[in-house]
Amino acid sequence: MRNNYARFLITGGAGFIGSNLVKYTVNRGFTVLNYDKLTYAGSLVSLESLLGEKNYAFIRGDICDREKLDEVFRSFAPDVVLHLAAESHVDRSIDGPSDFIETNVFGTFTLLEAARKYHASLLPEDASNFRFLHVSTDEVFGSLGLEGCFDENTPYSPRSPYSASKAASDHLARAWFHTYGLPTIVTNCSNNYGPCQFPEKLIPHVILSAFAKKALPVYGDGGNVRDWIFVEDHCRALMEIAERGEVGETFLIGGDSERTNLEVVRAICGILDNISPRGDGGRYDELITFVKDRPGHDRRYAMDASKLKSSLGWKPSRTFEEGLRETVKWYIDNHKWTDGILSGNYRLSRIGLG
Repeated sequence: MRNNYARFLITGGAGFIGSNLVKYTVNRGFTVLNYDKLTYAGSLVSLESLLGEKNYAFIRGDICDREKLDEVFRSFAPDVVLHLAAESHVDRSIDGPSDFIETNVFGTFTLLEAARKYHASLLPEDASNFRFLHVSTDEVFGSLGLEGCFDENTPYSPRSPYSASKAASDHLARAWFHTYGLPTIVTNCSNNYGPCQFPEKLIPHVILSAFAKKALPVYGDGGNVRDWIFVEDHCRALMEIAERGEVGETFLIGGDSERTNLEVVRAICGILDNISPRGDGGRYDELITFVKDRPGHDRRYAMDASKLKSSLGWKPSRTFEEGLRETVKWYIDNHKWTDGILSGNYRLSRIGLG
């Protein structure tokens, strides 16, 4: 198996993780085709730095469109597919689960079938080098107790329409390996944070709400625990797995940074107090407001990424405190991006109450 690939097809490359992955891959010198439907959470503004780069191209397309996918595989001839296109917000899945089933389940099936057809057309050496990485979430495992971590052998127990749709797509990717020999790899990652994240998610939501002097909503008692990873560390892990990971395997990716939601919100407030004070003499944590919990809100996630660390030598490059400060500063310095998001239909409003 080659250690380096030349051509990457990245689905969902205009989203949060996707746009960071596209930039990371292009900047390493690989040729990248970004295939994205540009739904509400996708923004080409996140990729403006790549305009004019000869090793980058964008095609607007839906992973449910088999005819268009077949043409993309024929014309681009990828060595690796990094599949990130998905509906990804739990709250939205509570209000509208059908979009999640359509995109995450049927869309993944359609993409796998297009990849299978393409893979079968390749010469033996090219076929042996081809990889299909299906990028998924820790939410498929359900909720942990006070101790322990998820690992690659943890049974699935999804609790929301979002996590159920991702669990289904994970199973499809594995089935296409075992049944058809499509060289798939599944990754499950903990909560990402960093630049270009749509502000319906906790960290950017709190940052932008604080800027607007709005209430900082914390679900329930704020004690729900997540393991956080800086998005660039996730991108590094995906590239290591694409280049050296064994086909048919699953890799868990985590940041070794468990925090309660309330701890995260207070940490953001502390950073803002330090680098961008309110101006009225108040503290940002005075804006914290406890709100009705999300239906089916899993209490705790934690990831055991020891397989990835031992087999491929990967580890997080930033502590949570370092990454969070970098993230807050990015949102302060990039008003063009945030203003563009908040000028649309999204207004930092609460959704997902069912």
